[in-house]
Amino acid sequence: MEKSLKKHIVVLTGAGISAESGVKTFRDSGGLWEGHDVMEVASPQGYAANPELVLDFYNQRRRQLFEVTPNSAHTDLAELEKTYNVTIITQNVDDLHERGGSTNVLHLHGELLKVRSSYDETDVQEWKTDLILGDLCKKGHQLRPHIVWFGEDVPMISKAIEVCETADIMVIIGTSMQVYPAAGLMHYAPSGIPVYYIDPNPAISNKSDLTVIAKPATIGVKELIETLI
Repeated sequence: MEKSLKKHIVVLTGAGISAESGVKTFRDSGGLWEGHDVMEVASPQGYAANPELVLDFYNQRRRQLFEVTPNSAHTDLAELEKTYNVTIITQNVDDLHERGGSTNVLHLHGELLKVRSSYDETDVQEWKTDLILGDLCKKGHQLRPHIVWFGEDVPMISKAIEVCETADIMVIIGTSMQVYPAAGLMHYAPSGIPVYYIDPNPAISNKSDLTVIAKPATIGVKELIETLI
């Protein structure tokens, strides 16, 4: 009963929060990831044209994930659960929120540590090693990264909208809020609730009740918590 009485904070996170842990981000590298155009490695067309290249790309991302650790922004958000009901909606495909201690995380764009059948998208399994051609689901179809590529539907968007509609406070961290449909989520929050935007280079927003904290996530989240608690 106690949890339902806590105010609900909905946190939208993007690449900026993971960048401080050393996770390489797309927007830091001039539109290229490891020298690849995004459509080569993050689209159904790119996968169809060169599946080995795409699998190798995500194998490298997965390996890198084991070399990084959550930063204080991740762990501080987890600490907020002691005082608030916290839901994190992330565009990130890493598991740093979970490793940081957050218990309620919704991944909009998939997860690096999962793969799915190329035949049945509901056939998803945990995966921590390299994924290669010849790794098959139970029905004999090639497994692919459990990642939402450009041009694909975002299956979790409806759930994310429902979560945003129940927010008492919204926090946006480390995202330009330019990539749809994720960028539209803030507009589903109830009007008049406090909205905090933490980013060292905040995109302009026309939301009048927006409080901007123009700092990196590790510093900005600490300031946010001082404000909230």
